[in-house]
Amino acid sequence: MNLQKIYSALLTADLVAAEGWYTRLFGRGPDYRPMDTLVQWELFDQGGLALSTDAEIAGRGVMFLVVDDVAAERRRLQGLGIVLGDDIEGDYSTLAQVRDPDGNLLTLATPPSRPYPPA
Repeated sequence: MNLQKIYSALLTADLVAAEGWYTRLFGRGPDYRPMDTLVQWELFDQGGLALSTDAEIAGRGVMFLVVDDVAAERRRLQGLGIVLGDDIEGDYSTLAQVRDPDGNLLTLATPPSRPYPPA
């Protein structure tokens, strides 16, 4: 398999509301709107986020975002009305979580403090 790009996809019951929430989270609107039921952010060269609608399964997604500084993101997001939960000290990273308006769970994490064990 020669992967060139990967998108995390989260489902939402209200695409307009979700687009507004993720626009605040990322600090900018989506890059593409390939169809009426889908918006996409190009977050880096090899991947991004797609939001789509499906009322039956919205709210069952999970996404991890590795950021330089969870505390700085906490302050930035709080100013936008997005409140992260308390810090969770993991074995490798500091984590903080928030649910989007559909209940999808987002975890912000600092880069790992040491390498993960091999599989």
